[in-house]
Amino acid sequence: MQYRRFGRTELQMPVFSCGGMRYQHSWQDVPLSKIPAKNQQNLDATIHRAVELGINHIETARGYGTSEIQLGKVLPTLDRDRIIVQTKVTPRANPKEFLATFETSIQNLQLDYVDLLGIHGINTHQLLDWTLRPGGCMDVVRDLQRQGRVRHVGFSTHGPTNVLVDTVNTGQFDYMNLHWYYIFQNNWPAIEAAQKNDVGVFIISPSDKGGHLYAPPPKLMDLCAPLSPMVFNNLFCLSHSQVHTLSLGAAQPSDFDEHMKTLPLIDRADEVLAPILAKLEQGAIATLGETWYKTWNVGLPTPADTPNSINIPIILWLGNLMDAYDMTEYAAARYNLLGGGASHWFPGSRADNVASLDLSRCLQHSPHQDVIPQRLADIHQRLAGAQVKRLSES
Repeated sequence: MQYRRFGRTELQMPVFSCGGMRYQHSWQDVPLSKIPAKNQQNLDATIHRAVELGINHIETARGYGTSEIQLGKVLPTLDRDRIIVQTKVTPRANPKEFLATFETSIQNLQLDYVDLLGIHGINTHQLLDWTLRPGGCMDVVRDLQRQGRVRHVGFSTHGPTNVLVDTVNTGQFDYMNLHWYYIFQNNWPAIEAAQKNDVGVFIISPSDKGGHLYAPPPKLMDLCAPLSPMVFNNLFCLSHSQVHTLSLGAAQPSDFDEHMKTLPLIDRADEVLAPILAKLEQGAIATLGETWYKTWNVGLPTPADTPNSINIPIILWLGNLMDAYDMTEYAAARYNLLGGGASHWFPGSRADNVASLDLSRCLQHSPHQDVIPQRLADIHQRLAGAQVKRLSES
């Protein structure tokens, strides 16, 4: 395993973290007595395999159902000084509710303290205000730090880049969990802000949200050869020293195996990545056209500035992935979350009935304003289907 300094926390963070979103029994809280022994044994084996590999950062959240309570059966058996434990709690308008949720988390984990506490889902400026206003959630966290129950505080986010940058620049957070990987590089300004503020950078779900890379399409596999798409994406992320750790949402011990192939390549990442990056770009240009590839996202409106709150940037991005890399299954899963109740976690709506809308005003700054409405309609026709639930609603 390789380790990187996790910003001003001074923690030596493994470049891979063991995310707790896929191995738990249920997304709803249930008593330990109701959790099948086979599932608990799998979780125990997954954690022990992670630690055996040097992946000593165990990450979970109060919102991950039975993940915390099941971890509470295994974490106390490990050498506490050798593991880094992170959980996450959503911000609340009422800080007493935030504190009560934290108390549930730490009781579930059966620990005296957590090394990292993330404010879970600072996706809007309102949620940032709930956290930082006088008497808000951060004041609760500072009390917990004084008590020795929380060592470092960070935040996780699915929000727009400007919210991420503003949150980092408050100077109140020691680290952040964010989305950034090869197919989605929009949040690089937030990573640059993190570097300036000496904030640790944790990449959320690069193998799942980063393209469903556990089961990639053949075209993507060909373009990433001789690496698997998963190893390519890992190496792409870790080739940037500003990135400190990638979350591996292992469902079973063997899920770590492919990721480990990344480690011997890190020291020569530029050499290994260069031909693959060229193939991916050439493949995209061949299907999308060079002008569209380089300028498709220029001047696009936010959902708030678009009729019916259509999320034009996300929809066009998913269409690009589908056309360039045959990532239809991934695109369909993400597309059908739009307007599906994910709220600030995945804002905006699909392109239903786009033909009946006048988009000319919101697209006036786009060089592709004449073709985007039809492109949205085509993408909708190809991707619309049964509503897809978020993983947490499965």
